[in-house]
Amino acid sequence: MKVKGVNVKKKLGQNFIFDKNILTKIVTASEITPEDFVLEIGTGLGTLTEELAKRVKKVVSFEIDKELYEKAKEKLYLWDNVFLVNDDIMKVDLNEIANKYFGSKPFKVVANLPYYITSLIIMMLLECKFVKEITVLVQKEVAERICATPGTKDYGILTIFTNFKAKPKILFNLPPTVFIPPPKVDSSLVKLQILDKPSVEVKDEMLFSNVVKAAFGQRRKVLPNALKTLGFPREIIDKALAMSKISFQRRGETLSIEEFALLSNVIYDLIN
Repeated sequence: MKVKGVNVKKKLGQNFIFDKNILTKIVTASEITPEDFVLEIGTGLGTLTEELAKRVKKVVSFEIDKELYEKAKEKLYLWDNVFLVNDDIMKVDLNEIANKYFGSKPFKVVANLPYYITSLIIMMLLECKFVKEITVLVQKEVAERICATPGTKDYGILTIFTNFKAKPKILFNLPPTVFIPPPKVDSSLVKLQILDKPSVEVKDEMLFSNVVKAAFGQRRKVLPNALKTLGFPREIIDKALAMSKISFQRRGETLSIEEFALLSNVIYDLIN
């Protein structure tokens, strides 16, 4: 199908918002100020980009689709604080973007994310030291996973990694009908307030990450079995669980982020 004379490409997760009230609601909820630098991922037809441009110092917007990029350029050419980039956000160095466009200053992210790659983008943004706040439209189920609690079906790797670096909050939900074409799922605007330091103290972030991935990689297995994939001797895992006072019968999906941090720190001490 075509929207505003542009071919919609389903594989790129293209769903546009034209309702000014919804766009204003998103931008207002992001709490951006005239002093802010903003990164947008997925320019689309430039509707959200324009609303952002009205309120901030500078917007750098990435659009992977050449056709949309050209259309957005036509719409936004009068805005001298908007910089459009025709590139794949997953293939760029965000630190270099911060240096080139924002003078190595912190920036905020406001975007209607392409749904097929939402989790990967969020994980990438959390790794960038210049990102100070993320306000993004995502599938409702992804927002629920980000904000899930231990022991629930939505609780998983994305929950842990997001809450390690940020304080997440679901601001509001939107039905498919506000998008053209409408997606098959409800959407949520979620805000991630980046923490000054991680929410829990870990001695080795890579080890912490590997423990979390192992625990959820086989989430129906009890921890001694799930953590086998770490490659440590069984006695190390058993001793770490005992020292952490974590039952051998528990599964990874029941551990809080504090318990994951404790377990990974004990393993670190045992192997060093």
